Amino acid sequence: MLKNLLIFFCLVTTSATAMALTVEKIGKKSSVLSESRVEIKTPASQIASGFLVAESALSPAELVIAERVFLGRMSCELGAFVTLTADVKLPGYFDLLIKNQKFRMFPVETSTGAIRLEDPKAGAVWLQLANKSMLMSQKLGQRLADACVNPDQALVAEMMIKNPPPSLLDAPGIVVTK
Repeated sequence: MLKNLLIFFCLVTTSATAMALTVEKIGKKSSVLSESRVEIKTPASQIASGFLVAESALSPAELVIAERVFLGRMSCELGAFVTLTADVKLPGYFDLLIKNQKFRMFPVETSTGAIRLEDPKAGAVWLQLANKSMLMSQKLGQRLADACVNPDQALVAEMMIKNPPPSLLDAPGIVVTK
């Protein structure tokens, strides 16, 4: 919500400035028009900078999610590796490397409680569960890496093998009330 408000404010402010500069310069000679194009380009650059600042601002909930992301080099199935590092300059942003691909990820709130990082430009999604993580490509419609685990996730996966959680298909226990 705050991001959208900031973007809207930047657009309205810089659009009005750009229009005023354009209207002011129209009545002048054509040699001045080339100068006005330079002047209009500057507010456009400022708009772009405003978008970058707005994109970098994460909500408090997203920052809390970012604190729970597992970092480091993680082994995945089929001998693949994923390296996830936090951006020191922008808290809550991450760089994910797999083979020769690099993704710029940030946290997204979910209704399930799973940790989800996204790179909307590349269409990549990183899902982190308690026992494993996976990298998916929304553009390709396939997983790029599956069963990626760090040491903490490996412990949870081992515990799930020893003590499997109840299946969704299992009948719930009968509760007798008196």
